[in-house]
Order: sequence, then C-alpha cells, then structure tokens
Amino acid sequence: MFDEPSADPAAPVEPGPAAAVRSLRRGPGLSRRALLLALTGGAALAAVASPVAAAGTRSRRTVTLAGRVDDLLARLTLDEKVSLLHGATDPASLGQAGHVPGVPRLGIPPLRLADGPAGIRVRRTATALPAPVMLAAAFDPGLARAYGRVIGREGRALGQDVLLSPMANLIRTPYAGRNFETFSEDPLLTADLVAEEIRGIQAEGLVATVKHFALNNQERDRTTVDVRAGEQTLHETELRAFEAAVAAGAGAVMAAYNKVDGVHATENATLLTAILRDRWGFDGWVMSDWEATHTTGPALAAGLDMEMPGGRRFGTALRDAVRAGRIDEAAVDRSVRRVLSVRERFGLLDDTPSRPARDAASGARLALRVATAGATLLRNRRAALPLTARAARSLAVVGPTAAVPFVSGGGSAHVVPDAAPSPLDAIRARAEAAAGAGGSVAYAVGEDLVGRPLPPLTPALDLEGVDVAADATWTRTVTLTATDPDEWTFLVHYSGPRPTVTLDGTELFPVKQGITEYFVGGLLGRAPDGLHVRRATVRLAAGPHELTVTARGGTAGQRFRLRAVTGADRAADVAEAVRTARAAHSVVLFAYEDATEGQDRVTLALPGHQEALIQAVTAANPRTTVVLNTSSAVTMPWLERTAAVLQMYYPGQEGAAATTAVLFGDADPGGRLTQTFPAAEDRHPTAGNPRRYPGENGVEEYGEGVHVGHRWYEAQGVTPLFPFGHGLSYTTFRYEGLTVGPGGEAGAGGLDVTFTVRNTGRRDGVEVAQVYVGPSPDLTGLGIDQPVSALAGYRRLELAAGERRRVTVHVTARTLSSWDTARHDWLLGTGRRTVRVGASSADPGLTVGVEVRPS
Repeated sequence: MFDEPSADPAAPVEPGPAAAVRSLRRGPGLSRRALLLALTGGAALAAVASPVAAAGTRSRRTVTLAGRVDDLLARLTLDEKVSLLHGATDPASLGQAGHVPGVPRLGIPPLRLADGPAGIRVRRTATALPAPVMLAAAFDPGLARAYGRVIGREGRALGQDVLLSPMANLIRTPYAGRNFETFSEDPLLTADLVAEEIRGIQAEGLVATVKHFALNNQERDRTTVDVRAGEQTLHETELRAFEAAVAAGAGAVMAAYNKVDGVHATENATLLTAILRDRWGFDGWVMSDWEATHTTGPALAAGLDMEMPGGRRFGTALRDAVRAGRIDEAAVDRSVRRVLSVRERFGLLDDTPSRPARDAASGARLALRVATAGATLLRNRRAALPLTARAARSLAVVGPTAAVPFVSGGGSAHVVPDAAPSPLDAIRARAEAAAGAGGSVAYAVGEDLVGRPLPPLTPALDLEGVDVAADATWTRTVTLTATDPDEWTFLVHYSGPRPTVTLDGTELFPVKQGITEYFVGGLLGRAPDGLHVRRATVRLAAGPHELTVTARGGTAGQRFRLRAVTGADRAADVAEAVRTARAAHSVVLFAYEDATEGQDRVTLALPGHQEALIQAVTAANPRTTVVLNTSSAVTMPWLERTAAVLQMYYPGQEGAAATTAVLFGDADPGGRLTQTFPAAEDRHPTAGNPRRYPGENGVEEYGEGVHVGHRWYEAQGVTPLFPFGHGLSYTTFRYEGLTVGPGGEAGAGGLDVTFTVRNTGRRDGVEVAQVYVGPSPDLTGLGIDQPVSALAGYRRLELAAGERRRVTVHVTARTLSSWDTARHDWLLGTGRRTVRVGASSADPGLTVGVEVRPS
C-alpha cells in the first residue's frame, strides 16, 4: 500500500491527458471503484497515458478511435487481416524480438516488439536497469512507475512499439530460472508493482505486455508441463497481479507456454476469455509466447489474437481455414479489431509515429536510484558496515564479479548498456577519496571464470588467439599432457560459429537442444572482450590426451581461443585470495549465481567453488562482507563466519556505484526481501515434493494452495534463513501507537492502520513498515482456507536521525477478502481479525485485534 509515490528526479516530464481506464466486469460485493482500489493496493486511480490521447494532436485523426478502426477493418482484405495477426521476419530489423508487418496500402506501419524486463533488448545499447526483483526490494510503487517510464521512453526512442514486459508470475520456487525477471512471492506486492510499472511504460507511448498468463512459474519443462491450481489458489495468488495489470490498462497480454488444467494456455478459453475478458473486462490483444501456438481454430476461438514470432498457425493455415468455411471470418475480424484498437490508442496506426530522443543520462540516474533503493543488507555483525576508518583504508576485494560487473541476467532479459564500471574500480576510487594516499585496496580473483592458456601442446600450437578466414575451415589435432590426475574446466571463446572440440574422442561443447543453446546466462556466456564462451568440466587422468579442434570462419570470419582451469589453478587462486585477505583489515568478497531464461537452477548453493572460497577467506579474515549478485535465494552454510552479507541481485549498469555507496555508508541499504530465503534445500514450499515441483509425469500441482511464499513458512512453522520483508538499516527504528479503524473512500471499505515509526539511531535511514492481517473466523467457519497472516500493506519511509512519523496504511476490502469457490467470487472476511505491523513477516512487532464488518 502506498499513499505517496516517491518523487523521481530522473523521471521524464509528465505526459498529456490520459486515456480512461477500462471498465471492469465484477462480481457482487465490491463497487467498480473499490475493486480498482483493491487491485492496485490503494493507489490513486491513474489513467493510462497515451501520446495521442489529446484531440487534435495529429492531423489525420479526424474520426473517433472506433470509427477509424471500423473503416480500416472494412477495407482490409482477408490476407491483410491475417498478416496483422502473426509475426514475420523484419526486413529492417533493429535486433528486437518480434515484428508484425504493416499494410502499406492503407498506411498501417509495421509493429516492432522488444524484450525488456530490465531495459530494451535490441542491437543498440540501452539503459541496463536493475533486475525487477531488485526494483521490488525497494517496496516503492512510485519507483516502479519511474522505472517503467524510463523503459517506455527508451523503447520508443529505439524504434519499438510494444514491450514484452512486465512479468507478473510469482516467485513460487527458488529454483525458477527467471525469478530475477519478476517481483515477489507475495501477490499483493507483485500486483502493486506490476500495475505501476505498466502505467509508467504506457505513459511514454509504449504498449506494455503483461506475461506469462498464467502459472508459468518455472523454466523446466515450461512448454509441456500441465499445471493444476485450485480455483481459490489461482485467484488469490497467481492471478492477482494480472488482474491489476488489466485495471492499469495494459495493452497486451502474453499467453504462457505451459498447460493449465490440461489445456495449453494459448488455447485455454477459461483463462483467455472467461477470466481475462468476461470477468476483468480486458479489451487489448492476447499474443502467444514465442512458438507457443499449437492450433489454429481452437486457439483463435479461445481468445488468442496473435501468434508470435511467425505464422505457422495464424498465417496461411488461418487464411485457408476461413476460405474453406472452417473458421468464420468474424472471428478473424474480432482479433484484428482488438489489435488495431490498441494500436490506434497508442498512435501506432500513423504512417510515421513520433519518437522521442533517448535520454541516457536520465536512465542512468534512475538505474542508480533503483540499485541503491533495492540494496538489501541481510547481516551486519558488530556494525561491520559501513566501511569507515581503518576498514576503509585497508581493504581486500575478492571475486571475479568485482572486476567484471554483473549487469543483468541471461536470456530475453539481458541488456547491453552504454557502459558499466566495475565494482573494483568504484571501490578503489571511493577508498582513495576517503583515505587519500594512505589507503590500500588489493584485489584477488578467487575464482577464474575466463580460463588460462593451455599448457604446452605436442606438436607446439598456440590456441590463445586463432583467426579463421571467412568460408575457411581450420583443423588441428594435438596432444595435451596432464601431469597429475585433476579436474579440468575447458573454455572455448569464439566470435562466429562455435568450434568443435573433442578430447579423447568426446565432444566437449555439443550443441544443446532448444533455447538453452542460446541463453547461457548474463555473466558466464561472454568473455570480457565480448567473445561467446562455453565451458565443460571433465576429470582427466595423468598422461597424454588427444585434443582435436575444428573451427569454421562462417560468412565473416572469426577469432577463437581455447583455455582451461585446473584444480591446481583453483587452489592457487584461493591461496592468493587468502593471502590478500590476511594482509587487509577488511574484505569485500563478491559472489555470484548466473540465472537465465530457458533453464532452472539445480541447487540453491552458490555455483562453482565459491563456497570453498568464502570458507577459506572468512577463516583468514572474519571481517569479511559477502556481496551477492544472485537471481534469487541461496543457501549460506558459511553465513556465521561472515561479518556482513549484502544482497545486490543483478544491479544493472550502475551497480558498481550503488554497491560502493552502500558499502561505505554514503547511502542506507534501502531494500527488503521480496522472497523468503530458505535455511536449506529441504526447507521451502516445493522441497521434497516433485508433484509440486518440477512435476510428475508431466503434471504439476500447486499443493501449497494459498500458502505461497512466506505464508507457507508460517503455516508450517518452518524457520527460514531470512524471512520475507527482512533487511537491515545502518540505524534503528521503533514502532509505537498502533490503532486500526474503518477507512477508505465511501463504498471502498477496508481498514486504516495507523502507527508511528521513530528513527532511534544517529543516522538517517530507510525503513519499510509492513502490515499483516490474520484470518477471518467467519471464513474459517465456512471452510475457506486462509493464510496465518497475509501482507496487507506497507510503506517505505526515509527518516532523519531522531525523526518520528505518524503513518496510515490503508488495507483494502479486496485484501480482507478470500475467494469463495461456492460463489465463484470474493467474500469479505468478517469477524475479529489480528492486525500486525513490523519490519518483516517474522517480526512480532505491534498487534491489535479489530472487528471487520461488511461495509
């Protein structure tokens, strides 16, 4: 919940008049205004801005929106209509994900669709914002809107019309490969942030596409798994953010890969029509995820409007089905009308849509602001942070991601920024500013990610940099001799077609199936000089081994190199890190986990040999701070040996500056966990139950019901490593004077929760006050399952030292309601309920009982 969206100095100027928010169909019990307020967590109802909303801004706009669409629809041929309902190759591609051809005869321009959960992913550089999970850690919907506006403006400036974002799926399992692309395990927080980001994106004239509708909460088997979630579970957890997106005016929805109750999401009429359109009143268009369309007639009838990225089902097959009378042309017209209506609303039917100039400086300022606001301090023993006095003057920095910045995750979320300084450089500059010539910042890599040149080969051959001419093939066979039995990690760096490397007859880098061949992570997939990287680890016996390398130049020629890291190399790197740590007063150790679209994690442990590195360095110097660049929760068997742990996720292009500012106390760590960190692999909601994850025999059941995320830990009495909402400040806070009463605008119902937060420390700081509500006895009496406590509201506060502030957080009627499967609608949870306010889901804080009555 929020009453005061944060001011954004980096935000572009406010747009002109906004288009009206769509009307919603709704069940009994909540007025339309109450429903919209509930969906957005109490935010003011913001209209969805369009750069063409004001009448008269375009000379060609002489008819009403509906009239123009009707006119075009009447003039389009069947072939032209069908061409608007599927993707095709872009003859003038800008490097974007999708393209829909225009109809030049009628002045309809082509449509370009770009990936962009954390920035625009095209051939040109763009602002690389922190990952959405880091944005969410700020608990600031106003900041989410500013984030959306930067993406919206850049998308338009970089020639794009539609953004394939935001992702509204919940963080359900910590293994999911795209947890960094979404926001939270909590339905309310996710709904608030999704809605505000969409408002920001569309205020700049870029169509937002909320995805992946629905229940696409994992990458493993994502194209085949059949997800089963009960009606109450579906509406109270996964669907809440999508419903908020519709209320915010999202122009498009992307249907997911997976099946839901046995039917592919792209042809699931319950999702695409009964819920999305009939219940929520969505009037935009629905597109498929890439290559996720399986049928023609059934998908169109269910509510799918556009196939992407090609036209296997909605191209010639659709046209021929209409001509043969198997599909009524009216069904095609319905989808075309939906697409054209959104395009007209956004000015995307004009011959030359207007585009702003890119404002890279504004994007960089917002990126820094988000990364600082989302920095989450998990542990700080004996005030190890911020680094001051001797700690700032004698510092060791360890870890590969200190020298090579970890900007963004892999897959469709990866963005190439204009520039991204390394944390090591930023720390050195800040330490020099603090200590002058008397300061010392030493560095040790700790773990080699790029490899070393191979040992001498027989016959002699240098594989450190081989150039292969265009259309040529280069092949050599040599002998590599291992002096001792050891574990070897081979790495091939290449700029063109991947070289084929065989060791003792076994190919080291075989081509993988599907999307995993292309999406390999945001860090490990590239060398510092931009070459592609693939790696393979094998155990070698002592003695000679036959190595054969074949490389093709392709059409443009290429350069490649072959490297390796042995167990002996790793031991030497750790020893160097230990020596460096011992020689310094304090240590900052950067650790990583490289997640990507297309694959889930297989463990919650840090990858590679990082745990051993942390154990060795903390044993040498207990004043070690671990900075985590990870997508999601990790287990920390090394936690108690550290002085501090700072969670920085994938912090974008300004991550170095934000990390340094927090480490040295120039900024308070403002983030809080939006997902629970489990204490172990077997202590989380999907642990030990393959039916829940990843599924059995192709079927996955959301057996946890409404107890998603932090709700499950409380319901099961399981203590996590760190609870939802946790995060430390460099100061301290006290809560006082909790009162609760009826609140909200007339007809909206709900509760007003009022309390005082006091900064009791000597520094300015950030607190995120969280409101939780217990179950309704009346709903319990009806047999309706409820969380032990549910997040009902929150407020991000920046308080000066000694400052106190009286805060009111509104809890909406929707948040106090549960889905009643007997009525197929929301039912207000009446009776005496507990309201708690505190600093996390596990904080006992202040509690009070309140009687909830029908409004």
